[in-house]
Amino acid sequence: MDRIYLDNNATTIVDPRVKEAMEPFFCQQYGNPNSLHGFGTEVHPAMRLAMDRLYAGIGAGNADDIIVTSCACEGNNHVLKGVYFDLVRSGPKSEILTTQVEHPCVRNTCAFLESLGAKVIYMPVNADGVVDGETLRRFIHPDRTALVSVMWANNETGLIFPVRELGEICRENSVLFHSDAVQAIGKIPVDVNRVPVDFLTFSAHKFHGPKGVGGLFIRKGLKLTPLIHGGEQMGGRRAGTVNVPYFVGMGLAMEMAVDNLAYEDRAVRRLRDRLEDAILAIPDTLVVGERERRTPNTILASFRGIEGEAMIWDLNANGVAASTGSACASESLEPNPTFAAMCISDELAHTSIRFSLSRFSTEEEIDQAAAVIRRSAQRLRAISSTYKNSK
Repeated sequence: MDRIYLDNNATTIVDPRVKEAMEPFFCQQYGNPNSLHGFGTEVHPAMRLAMDRLYAGIGAGNADDIIVTSCACEGNNHVLKGVYFDLVRSGPKSEILTTQVEHPCVRNTCAFLESLGAKVIYMPVNADGVVDGETLRRFIHPDRTALVSVMWANNETGLIFPVRELGEICRENSVLFHSDAVQAIGKIPVDVNRVPVDFLTFSAHKFHGPKGVGGLFIRKGLKLTPLIHGGEQMGGRRAGTVNVPYFVGMGLAMEMAVDNLAYEDRAVRRLRDRLEDAILAIPDTLVVGERERRTPNTILASFRGIEGEAMIWDLNANGVAASTGSACASESLEPNPTFAAMCISDELAHTSIRFSLSRFSTEEEIDQAAAVIRRSAQRLRAISSTYKNSK
């Protein structure tokens, strides 16, 4: 059996058409885009096309800014640290609001800002695993709150946050709103015309683009202290020579991701549900979050009595790649903050496996993976004293 990849929330395969579009900019059109000679200027049309594709992909206007970054981690750092320096360090505002279930790059950046004296409030999620408008209204204050940072969709559960409602509440209170849309783009519509978001971050490798490039959307008229100082690239907002081939690849990947949204919602969701049904047919299993509230590709399943790490090893040995949650925290043995915030017991938290599909997943792969998962659960429970004692 060929290997089956079900860890697309960690990273995705580069679409072959994206790779092909990037090729000329390594050894043929390799000039520095800031150079005035022909080697530099000849890459400008491809860069303009890539930027147009990014703007169109998220519904941004030409007066808005999209900064090309190295990844969404950089973009999230840029927003949080920029707002800290602009509004919090010396006033006029004192607080940053975020959630208890953010990606480590947001959570750990907030912890760093706390070490500098910032006040960060971590809002709890509700019974559905998200922060709702009622919760935000309890914590937001127009005189104190500088920024609200809430992910568009959770990287572990796939649960989708009510970002439009949250953004509208921020607007009502004259508070800046940032959303990490890494796990949303390419899976569900992301439109900054419909959602009043001031800052939005994304990463190309999550939607079949290359690793090492991402984007930061900044709403028209907003200022943000740069994270990286140096030259005048990106209008002085982000110094450093632009990674032209990766930028070009990200632009095409974004366009293709948006073009495939209907396929994601129809075909990928159908395959996700097929795999989920097979998992739930295994005794003593559960899946976190209602299907309709999740991105169409994500399953977070718990197998009672089986350590998540043990099952990952067993699945890998039998040709199926999955994960225990966030790839950025996969080596940590600390309690999972997402599960703790959702009041999921430690027992279940340690037995969770995330399966995440893509538009390259096939029905044959899903059926083969389901059989492997079923046999793995049987093997591991046969030697699990925890499972036997719980019966």
